[in-house]
Amino acid sequence: MYGAPVDLSFKHISCLTDAWTEEPSSGLRPLRRNSEMKYLSRSLRLNNNNITDLHDLQRPVCHFLAEPSQLAWLDLSFNKISHIDPVLCELRELRVLYLHGNSIFILAEVDRLGMLPHLHTITLHGNVIETNKAYRNRVISALPRLKTVDFSAVTRQERIMAKIWHQNNNRSKSSKDSLQ
Repeated sequence: MYGAPVDLSFKHISCLTDAWTEEPSSGLRPLRRNSEMKYLSRSLRLNNNNITDLHDLQRPVCHFLAEPSQLAWLDLSFNKISHIDPVLCELRELRVLYLHGNSIFILAEVDRLGMLPHLHTITLHGNVIETNKAYRNRVISALPRLKTVDFSAVTRQERIMAKIWHQNNNRSKSSKDSLQ
């Protein structure tokens, strides 16, 4: 049985290597620990901090969680993250990922999250990538198992449009490649 989220939000964390010094906030449900004093949780909140880089993400995950490989829900919203770091792809059980309210500016980096077999919910609104005309089509195309994007259900029609967008986008790339 898994317990409440480990909540490290609003802790002024700027470097993930320093996160272990923080004490998680207590919520409505009490945090439960195992005999090694690690939390019996599959959820981690690191939102509303000053995190810029995710390359050391495994450190707090392993420090706080009894079963770090079972992390299913990760909230990194409202930080200063500018890139979707490949370290997120190591979280193979991840189902929910909140990245809204950051500074992510390369839409193609969303593609790397396609490696996550269980990811069904993602938030990316409030990032620079949201201004790209192809934003929602690209996200749905890159992550075909998504049920929710930016707190809004992915409709059947959007899946069809994303597939068409993907086919047209790949066709125009193939044409450009053959001309070179």
